[in-house]
Amino acid sequence: MAKFLRTKSIEQANKITEVERFKLKRELGSWQLMLYVLGATIGAGIFVLPGTTAALHAGPGVIVSFLIGGIVTIAVGLAYVEFAAMAPVAGSAYTYSYIALGEIIAWMIGWDLLLEFTVIASTVAVGWSGYVDSFLQSIGIHLPGALTKDIAHGGIVNLPAVIGWLIVAWIALSGIKNVGRSNTLFTIAKVGAIILFLVIGTFHVNPVNWTPFTPFGWSGVMAGAALVFFAFTGFDGVTTVLEEVKNPQKTIPKALIGGLSVLTLIYALVAAILTGIVPFPDLDVPNPTVFALQSVGIQWGGAIVAVAVIFGLLATMIANTTSATRVLFAMSRDGLLPERIAQTNKKTGVPVLSIFIVVLTGILLSGFLSIGELAEFANIGGLTAFALTTISVIVLRYTRPDQPRAFKVPAIWLVGIIGVGGSLALIFSLPIFTILRFLIWLAIGLVIYIAYGYKHAKVNSKNQ
Repeated sequence: MAKFLRTKSIEQANKITEVERFKLKRELGSWQLMLYVLGATIGAGIFVLPGTTAALHAGPGVIVSFLIGGIVTIAVGLAYVEFAAMAPVAGSAYTYSYIALGEIIAWMIGWDLLLEFTVIASTVAVGWSGYVDSFLQSIGIHLPGALTKDIAHGGIVNLPAVIGWLIVAWIALSGIKNVGRSNTLFTIAKVGAIILFLVIGTFHVNPVNWTPFTPFGWSGVMAGAALVFFAFTGFDGVTTVLEEVKNPQKTIPKALIGGLSVLTLIYALVAAILTGIVPFPDLDVPNPTVFALQSVGIQWGGAIVAVAVIFGLLATMIANTTSATRVLFAMSRDGLLPERIAQTNKKTGVPVLSIFIVVLTGILLSGFLSIGELAEFANIGGLTAFALTTISVIVLRYTRPDQPRAFKVPAIWLVGIIGVGGSLALIFSLPIFTILRFLIWLAIGLVIYIAYGYKHAKVNSKNQ
């Protein structure tokens, strides 16, 4: 059992980043990193899920659902900052678990992160498809339902979602500098869409729509929190690209904590305006922000928001796809998966095979599954990663107390209780079927680890 819990030192984690065949390019600045946080998180979670969550689970209480999700995420974000400052390498929670908790746990969390980031991008692809279809209809182009819906809803394949993935693949393969530039442009468009919605929507709020505030009770608010938590997942993706960031120790604290605080406020405001404009039972639609503006006769506002969201959701797909490929890269570089997957292109500096694997998986998921199924699956993956990262920080405080820390989580036990306890509470607020599917995914990963990863791990001296 001890061999399954062998750990990697912080020194080993930092040293491997200098191996030439695995070397990534440090080209992201502090401004791009901040926008990466926003680009990775602001997506289908805020442009799609608030409507269905309010209609089916929380009512106007979805505002509180977002605040609960934000509090848990900020607590976890503090833990990510402490670890990221100590080990600014690719892999995020996978690398942190390898250092603090041991190899088999690191494998499981890496396997979990692959699921989280790929499914987030796939969920956003489905939301992107809904906005593209809505925009096309507004200009008189009507795609057949068979090419815009998943199988469960009577379709054959969600073609716009597949096209979205192909655009993302092209950008991802062009190099991290172009990824950063594209993310910056698309994120600015996305934030602009939110500001426009808030400004216009404020003048059309009817407070009567906020009553009853919690029509489904407190359990509905918690169920809503577990679902809209998806709007916060992906922020940890910024810690998967630390090998491609300039001066990560100084930039990561500002980017993560500042970004998450702003996100929580923005999300609560959007939920408040949305449920104030439209009665919550009517919000079970794939494009609630556009629907809300159109419902009060602001057709031009809906059209502008739709176009901005189309570009903005691409930023979320790009960021989470990049995160998934870097986790796959880190696991392969450590020998837990075939090393070929981790090799980078000399010209672009990106792991090409890793990108192909993630994109193909995303196409299969978003082309044939519904947004609800994907969002629940992404949430449980993110929450598990959050809980284990927080635990890893606490463990390392005792096992490596003398390790230099550029940032230390204040009131670590309080933050730990909020981060771990909040994550577990949200996990058990998800449908039991989602939890069972997640356990099956972990079991598949465990079989792969025992059959391949355990024997080929670089930590094993025979594989150095």
